[in-house]
Amino acid sequence: MIRGLQKVDLAYVRLASSEIARDINRDIVLEVVRSHQPISRADLSRLSGLQPSTVSLIVNQLIEERWVREGATAKLPRGRRPTLVGLNDNLVMLVADIHPRRATVAIVDMNGRFLSRTQLPVSTDPEKTISSIIEAMLRMKEGHPSRSFEGVGIALPGRVDPITKRLRFAPNLGWRDFDIKGAVERGTGMIVEMDNEANACLLAESWFGSMDGVRNAVLVTISEGIGAAVLCNGELVYGKHNMAGEFGHVPLDINGPECHCRGRGCWEMYASSNAALRYYAESDPKKPVQTIDDLMRLANEDDPNAVAALEKQAEYVGKGLRLISAALAPEMILIAGDIVGAWGRLQPIIERSFAESTLDDVRPKILPTHEAEVANLRGAAILVLQRRSSAIENREG
Repeated sequence: MIRGLQKVDLAYVRLASSEIARDINRDIVLEVVRSHQPISRADLSRLSGLQPSTVSLIVNQLIEERWVREGATAKLPRGRRPTLVGLNDNLVMLVADIHPRRATVAIVDMNGRFLSRTQLPVSTDPEKTISSIIEAMLRMKEGHPSRSFEGVGIALPGRVDPITKRLRFAPNLGWRDFDIKGAVERGTGMIVEMDNEANACLLAESWFGSMDGVRNAVLVTISEGIGAAVLCNGELVYGKHNMAGEFGHVPLDINGPECHCRGRGCWEMYASSNAALRYYAESDPKKPVQTIDDLMRLANEDDPNAVAALEKQAEYVGKGLRLISAALAPEMILIAGDIVGAWGRLQPIIERSFAESTLDDVRPKILPTHEAEVANLRGAAILVLQRRSSAIENREG
C-alpha cells in the first residue's frame, strides 16, 4: 500500500488493531479528505465510519505532517461552526516527463493541479538535456516563492535500477549510464524520485482517476515504444530490478525487424508510434512524415496510406494485448500515449483484433486514458509524496 497516498477503496478496508489499524485509518481519513474537501471533522467521522476522537487525532497528525490544512469555517443554521480541512495545496512538487523527443516540466500541487508547465526538446546528449530541465525547474521555483517545494519527481521511458537509481533499460532514449538523479539533485538542491512512465501514469490513474474497486489492472503506454505497469491485488508489481511490465519487448516474430533492445520482432516494433510511421514510409517513401501527430492529421484528411498505417498498428496493438490478458487476466487494461489521439478510429480495430483469441469470461475492459502526459506528471508528483510518506513512517517507527 502506498501509505499516505493510496486511493483507498473502502469496500476492501478491514479495520484491524494496533499499528495496522492506525495506518489504515490514517489512509481512510486522507482519502475522504481528498474526495470531499473541504470537509469538517464531524463529516469525516460520518463518512469514514471512525470514531470522532480517532478522526480528530488523525487530522491533527496530518496537519502536523502538512498533508492537510485547516481553512474556512462552515456555515450552519445553529450550533458551533466547525473548521473545514482540505489537502495542503501549498505543498508542491517539481516534476518532469521525459520522452525521446521532448520533455515536459511542471509544478504540481497536492490536488494534482498545475501551477506552471512547459515543454523542452530532448536530444541524445543527456547532460545537455538534463541541464535544460534543471534550468526550467529553477525558473519555475523562483516564480512561486510562497510555495513549499517537497522534491522532484521524474517519469522516464525506461526502467530505473532500485539500487543504483540509474536508468537500467531505456532503449528508445539512447542515454547510457547517465546519473539523472544525481545531476538533478545537485542542480536543484532537492531529493529526486524517478520511475517508469507507465508506473507513474498508473499511480495517477489510481489516485486521480476512476479505478475504484479495481484490484488487477494493466496500463499500457503506446508512443515511441511500448511500456506497461501492472497492478496486482491492489499493489504495483516491480519485479527483479524493477523490470516487470516490459511487454513491449516480448517477441511476436523472432524473424521480425531488429529492435532497439537488440532483439527481433518485439511487440513495439509492430504496435508503437514508430512502427506506424515505418508502415507509412514503406507505403509512400516519397512523402516523409516525421511525427505521429502528422500521421494522424493525414489520416483525418483521409490519406489512404496514413489510414492503413494506423490500422495496421491497431491490429498489432490488439494482438499484443492478448498476451497481457492471457498472462495476467486483469480486470481492466488502460491505454495511454500517442495512440489515444486516434482512439475513435482505432478502438474498434484494437478490440476486434484482441477478441479474436481471447476467452470471453476473462476478457478485460479496454479503456483509454485521455490525459496521459498529465497523468505522467501527476504520477511523478506521487513518487515524491510516496518517499515523503515513507520518511514520516520511518520516523514514527
